[in-house]
Amino acid sequence: MSTRSRTPSIAELRAVTQPPEIFARNSGEHWAGRLYIRRLSPYLTRLLLRTPITPNGVTWLMLLAGVAAAAALTLPGVWAAVGAVLLIQLQILLDCSDGELARWTERRSPVGVYLDRLAHWVTEAALPIGLGIRADGGWEHLGGWTTLGLLVAVVSLVVKGEGALVHVARLEAGLPKLPDTAAAVAPRRAGLARLRSLLGFAPFFRVFVAMEFTLLALAAAIGDEITGSLDVTRGLVLALIPISLVIAGGRLVAILTSSRLKP
Repeated sequence: MSTRSRTPSIAELRAVTQPPEIFARNSGEHWAGRLYIRRLSPYLTRLLLRTPITPNGVTWLMLLAGVAAAAALTLPGVWAAVGAVLLIQLQILLDCSDGELARWTERRSPVGVYLDRLAHWVTEAALPIGLGIRADGGWEHLGGWTTLGLLVAVVSLVVKGEGALVHVARLEAGLPKLPDTAAAVAPRRAGLARLRSLLGFAPFFRVFVAMEFTLLALAAAIGDEITGSLDVTRGLVLALIPISLVIAGGRLVAILTSSRLKP
């Protein structure tokens, strides 16, 4: 059990709960976290320290925020889409604070890592489904657009599974943990490396990250409001199908042509 104070200063919290290696990771830290949410999260973490809630309890709240965002997308109008964006902002804030709370109280655990991954997977699968329901006109009109949303959700889960299976494969092969660095995931072939670098200027592969997804959904909702139809949202759903398939295929090629599965 940690003997650290339940009423630390913000500076003390930052020193312990935001070590440099967090920002050095190749994955896991969203740009919004780097830009502004990590500036806010210690204030929430300090409030949470004064409550009985555990780090895993905060992660459960994070999962609920993601599901609520997907549910908000199913509702009509621009303000529902704004609500989805705000709920994902809350989710990212909770995602920062659960780790900070775990580091300060020294209660890090495999269960916490598991729940964190589950929250992201559930959220990023639920959002396309919510968008499909919105494209159908709501819960009273479920039909083909909802089916397409479900298809996109399945492919997005495949994409996340491709990355997770790298760690499973290395573990079962008796290999050490893959370092979370850019060098470890870079393609070995020069042509693919150049292509990856070029795609970095237009990172459409981030379309299924919850933040970017809800911002696109909001833009589509504004387009719907202007046109007086659901055409823009439906166009977004259609566009997500080939994008998701390209991302899934590209992720597979990237994994097989990198050093991720090498000793």
